Amino acid sequence: MSARGRSEFAFNRDLAVAVGQALQDRGFRARMIGVGGDVNELPARTASAADAGADFFLSIHHDSVQEQYLEGWTVEGRAQRRSNRFSGFSLFVSRKNPQPAESLVCARQIGEALRAAGQSPSLHHAEPIHGENRPLADAANGVYFFDDLIVLKTARTAAVLVEAGIIVNSDDERSLSEPALQHRIAGALADGLQRCLAWPTPQEDTRKQR
Repeated sequence: MSARGRSEFAFNRDLAVAVGQALQDRGFRARMIGVGGDVNELPARTASAADAGADFFLSIHHDSVQEQYLEGWTVEGRAQRRSNRFSGFSLFVSRKNPQPAESLVCARQIGEALRAAGQSPSLHHAEPIHGENRPLADAANGVYFFDDLIVLKTARTAAVLVEAGIIVNSDDERSLSEPALQHRIAGALADGLQRCLAWPTPQEDTRKQR
């Protein structure tokens, strides 16, 4: 739940629809999985992508923080929880994915595009505390390794999980609710994917360097 009590799913759905449109505008075919809230089993999401012949799997989320950072506040007479300690996006890849190098290239491209769109990465997942301590793959672009995330390691293609922002941060939540920012983030995600899907594979890069 966000700082004002809106579900993460609602944020995810709004952004996913915007990303799908941005990808279609760039000539891609985008298949939405779980947009109706009807695909609760995580492996079923990657299986659906594989059945559709997908070339890439993008998992869209909005972030929270560890329990010790949350504090209570009241919104319209209802008790909610928030933390304005951290702000920004995070990207995750799995080294157990069948295409780990390609996944990392795409995560970097997405991170660069998000930064170019005015967004900043959050490094709070690298904090050495219980529930975090994720190794950074590319700090400048907010990319982490998280090998056992189910949708990343069960995807049959390159895959990236994006936390578009921290919705328990009351300031970020308000911004992330605005269609203008949603479309800017969606455009950045689509731009990053467009670049990485046209990017030479790491093997091709090696051959060219020789």
